[in-house]
Amino acid sequence: MSPDQTAYSPEALKAELNAKGWRMTPQREVILSTFQNLPEGEHLSAEDLFYRLQEQGENISLSTIYRTVKLMARMGILRELELTEDHKHYELNQPRPHHHHHLVCMKTNRVIEFKNDQILTISQKVADKYGFKVLDCQLTIIGVSPEGQRSIF
Repeated sequence: MSPDQTAYSPEALKAELNAKGWRMTPQREVILSTFQNLPEGEHLSAEDLFYRLQEQGENISLSTIYRTVKLMARMGILRELELTEDHKHYELNQPRPHHHHHLVCMKTNRVIEFKNDQILTISQKVADKYGFKVLDCQLTIIGVSPEGQRSIF
């Protein structure tokens, strides 16, 4: 999928999967729909997604969820995020102007999303210097929030 695409429809995903020799399954469609309907700023791990789908009555195995989120991340549909926990989180990959970065408190696990076009501009300059094409740019700042600092000291 084009990094400039602003919305991922089931039809677009099906076309992309077909072009790569895969098929659109009901499970993939449910997973895509779940990410499309997440409130802004919410990220899900594979486990979070598994429990959420179970609560909705969907019977999708955890291994299918892992395979699907990995596939969608490789295709550029989902962004794979390494936050402070031991597992990855995922969110719908939104191009500019929705592109954002994360500030994470390592004490409280609070995540703040922020936008800064200078980060993308700098990443593009560095990529150009080395002949790379930017597919994604993520900045994750790990720190301790004011709430976390109060609990440390």
